[in-house]
Amino acid sequence: MLGLTIAGFDPSGGAGILTDVKTMAAHGVHGTAVVTALTAQNPKKVFSVEPIPTKYICEQIDSIFDEYAIKYSKTGLLYSKEIIKAISKKVEEYDLKIVVDPVMVASAGGSLAKDEMANSLKKYLLKNTLLTTPNVSEAEKLSGIKINTKEDAIEAAYKIGKYCNVIITGGHLNGDNIIYTKEDDTINIVHQNLIETDNLHGTGCSFSASVIANLIIENEKYPSEEDNLNLAINKSLDFIYQSVKHGRYGTLNPNFNNQIFK
Repeated sequence: MLGLTIAGFDPSGGAGILTDVKTMAAHGVHGTAVVTALTAQNPKKVFSVEPIPTKYICEQIDSIFDEYAIKYSKTGLLYSKEIIKAISKKVEEYDLKIVVDPVMVASAGGSLAKDEMANSLKKYLLKNTLLTTPNVSEAEKLSGIKINTKEDAIEAAYKIGKYCNVIITGGHLNGDNIIYTKEDDTINIVHQNLIETDNLHGTGCSFSASVIANLIIENEKYPSEEDNLNLAINKSLDFIYQSVKHGRYGTLNPNFNNQIFK
């Protein structure tokens, strides 16, 4: 089973492609990775971001598909309009089903994207997206709605849902995850108790990688059926809860089931 992450590099190992690949591996999926940007950061601070030239990003993607037939991918840090446009073209070229984690601001603080990113995502990428997974801050940028309450989040989810399925993750909504399903035009709220911890760096990255991994697993079991997105989301919410519960070093622990990493 093969998956692909298209995202940034976090040298602390807590977010970006490193945690994406670890998360896929924890599900039994082999993760391939395309680097979109180099960052100098740790769980507490972003020092700088250096984007990769779009030509080289595309070469990375082409090299992977020269060898592997991959169906599902996720995106993380894309940084700029130029990178988003390039990724969108590759998604169409290779008929990829993608989950978009619209990374814009690091959990530790610090911008990870240019100002035009929200509009660029809506214009170029979300139309080809299976699911997007914004936190409250990202959902505000994508919807243009200030989110102070659960009702605000529901309104924002409907607005973002004009483009694709969406889950506004509940870390800043008292544990209420707001899920909008485009096909049914419905909202579902999944509540999780919040965990008092500082080990939260990379939760958005790992969640979207887990959704991809669970979609790959379900497709392997039932290849003739449609994507079971709600099942993948619910399994991934449980996975992230346990990863945070067993977190360490300022980040979550996707290897919580492995005795070596406990």
